Amino acid sequence: MPSVFILEKDSGARRFLSDSLAGSYELDFFSNGTTIKDVIYNRHYDLIILDLPSQPEPFKLLRWIKSDLPYTPVIVTSRVEPADIVVKTIKEGASDFIAKPYSSDRVTHAVSQAIEERSLKNEIDYLRRNQDVIYDFEKVVAESANMKGVIETLKKFAQTDATIMMTGETGTGKSFLAGSIHFNSCRAKRPFVKINCANIPETLLESELFGHEKGSFTGADRLRIGRFEQADGGTLFLDEIGEISQSLQAKLLRILEDKAFERVGGNRTIHVDVRVIVATNRDLEALIEAGKFREDLYYRINILSVGLPPLRERKDCIEPMAQTMLAKICRSLKKKIDGYSETVMERIKAYDWPGNIRQLSNVIERAAILQEGTIIRMDNVIIPTPKQKVASGNLDQSLSPTQASEKELILNALEESLWIQKDAAEKLGLSPRTLNYKIKKYNITHPRWRKNK
Repeated sequence: MPSVFILEKDSGARRFLSDSLAGSYELDFFSNGTTIKDVIYNRHYDLIILDLPSQPEPFKLLRWIKSDLPYTPVIVTSRVEPADIVVKTIKEGASDFIAKPYSSDRVTHAVSQAIEERSLKNEIDYLRRNQDVIYDFEKVVAESANMKGVIETLKKFAQTDATIMMTGETGTGKSFLAGSIHFNSCRAKRPFVKINCANIPETLLESELFGHEKGSFTGADRLRIGRFEQADGGTLFLDEIGEISQSLQAKLLRILEDKAFERVGGNRTIHVDVRVIVATNRDLEALIEAGKFREDLYYRINILSVGLPPLRERKDCIEPMAQTMLAKICRSLKKKIDGYSETVMERIKAYDWPGNIRQLSNVIERAAILQEGTIIRMDNVIIPTPKQKVASGNLDQSLSPTQASEKELILNALEESLWIQKDAAEKLGLSPRTLNYKIKKYNITHPRWRKNK
């Protein structure tokens, strides 16, 4: 239930507001006092209602709220309504001005609108760019039996509020499926926020997740709302959860259990209602054995779990997926390409795709950009042949065929990127951190590198 701070001296007005709002909001009434700032600051209110005559310097208090708590909406009330006061109130940051005597309809509308706009603003601050992805289970290419089973399972999971864990190799579609879970759940009209834990330095990840208070560290010149607050009422997708540090794992465990946290540098406990979906391409049980992942957190996120099959185990999906991708890419490029040559499609279906859906999409996009005719030809498609050897030497014979194929793909991307890891990661559709992990895993080195960063 949203919480509302109300500064109001008049007992009749207090009773009116209580009668109008008490059933839908948690109300805290105050008449005046020197501790008002402390009360407001130490409690996470969804809305503040200020009566102008109740405070000796009302605009000073309003300025303080909008400076230190810029995401908290403020409604100002008064028995006088001169135009200059109304204009000044709005200029100082109030979301609305209500003249007394109160109208029940006016009050309830203003309060509900302010709280709704606060939630929407948090979402817009995160999703400033238009999202062109339409998350829908029906848009998932699931021709193979194993993938059909995954989709049916996730449809059932979507109807619950429990934490979901998706496992699978990089590029198997975990992010899209997380969005599909959210938009097919009762939280569909609330925010869907996602974050890749591997793409953000550990020193910044805590602030990204939980936000920070103004002045909490060097460079923190303003309050920052974290992803958990942005997702309040909706869903937060934590991709590559196996990459987070153990100190953050402890804080994540707390918020999953208590639905509460503090911003970095803050002491106010903030309560949120967030459904969490996590994903990983790591073996979390092996990380537990190695002392790198908390066992209690593992059991907390492993309430509903599903494993996504790699593309090589869902061969029936490859051709329709390639056709769907090509159509989407051509719309974006404003090009007309009808399909693939027979040779290209045979190669696409035969290849194991160690980079999975992401790799397939990258290969098709490159081919579509380069192709001048209406059919994708082999000369614009880069797919390593099974017998291809790279200039850096033969592959380690101790590797499995799948691992050898992945190592070969990484070596090819590095060579094409002049051994610049960041460019190779982008080419492969991987995060730099994930590529660095695989480079170390396969003992890939190059004279140009002083070390594997």
